[in-house]
Amino acid sequence: MQTITLSPLVHKNVHQIAIHFDYCEDLKRYIKALEGVKWSKTHNVFYLRYTSENKGKLFDYLRKQNHYVNYSALHSRSQLPVQPVIKTKRSPLGKLNKFHYDALKSFEIYLLQKRYSPNTIENYVGVLRIFFRFYPQKGIQEITKEDIILFNQDYILNNGYSRTFQNQVISAIKLFYNHHSNFQLDISSIERPIKDRRLPEILSQDEVRTLLTNIKNVKHKTILSLVYACGLRIGEALALKMDAIDSKRGFIHIKHAKGAKDRFVPLSEKTLALLRHYYTLYKPKIYLFEGNEGRAYSQESCRKILRTAVKATSIKKHVTLHTLRHSYATHLLESGTDLRYIQDILGHNSPKTTMIYTHVSQSSLKNIKNPFDEMGI
Repeated sequence: MQTITLSPLVHKNVHQIAIHFDYCEDLKRYIKALEGVKWSKTHNVFYLRYTSENKGKLFDYLRKQNHYVNYSALHSRSQLPVQPVIKTKRSPLGKLNKFHYDALKSFEIYLLQKRYSPNTIENYVGVLRIFFRFYPQKGIQEITKEDIILFNQDYILNNGYSRTFQNQVISAIKLFYNHHSNFQLDISSIERPIKDRRLPEILSQDEVRTLLTNIKNVKHKTILSLVYACGLRIGEALALKMDAIDSKRGFIHIKHAKGAKDRFVPLSEKTLALLRHYYTLYKPKIYLFEGNEGRAYSQESCRKILRTAVKATSIKKHVTLHTLRHSYATHLLESGTDLRYIQDILGHNSPKTTMIYTHVSQSSLKNIKNPFDEMGI
């Protein structure tokens, strides 16, 4: 199994999906066989035209061979520029040299011993491969802060990568150089991008009802209903196994969630009834929601379900799977649930994260008296 990183690319003034992977002849042939995939001599990478349909098609195609696909850089499509931000002639990525390869293997073992999640390990090692391929002639001890600034400018910004990807790169570099000392690099001086202060998109309860009612397939409806009804991250929902459902106590046990934390979330009678109906129809064996050959259902399939459901409604908001979690938290707050309980249910480390829902709660905003109303005009 290989790690394949998908990232946005502007090539010939058109948005593309770049496909990065360690050289493997079989994988190269497999990727070339997908309709629409082309090779860029300029960027030294395979690419596919950037559309929602192509993104889903590419993900499913790569997952057929059980490859791990890191597509975090594609999350923020709206941030892609129409043209490259900086018009510079940049060098294509080189091949990963043996010293970089050995260092990354050592780093991977270090992360495994520290019990980082498989997703975090794959993402960090994946972005570091790209970083070191950008500097194929430099040893790991020769990397400076100026090299990181140049990579940020010439590779991340030039290709319109998201803040999420940029933060991921910085986190990976900081952790890597905590493990591999470098006297030329002061990791504490590496700056992160300014945080995105935009408030999350929220659906009203009527909009959630309309959205879920439009889904006729029982499995699809159950997945999205559970994400909303329990405030789950989609990765948490799809990682659930049969023993996670405690129907007698009315809880779901979320194991090894973000930050390697476990938690219990309440399971309502109506949600439990929906799960029981789903179970009688599908009889899952290991994972609560199973895909092909008994593996966990894929996130990309869930995104397709959601996109189809939204199109069938009059909802004009930008709706993602995480919107359901945001909406659940906001509806809890509006119904009077204490913020501390919401923090525990969502699995937030800090109450500051949960406080964002106080800014989007409509009931709180509507209770504010407008001085204009008191003027008798």
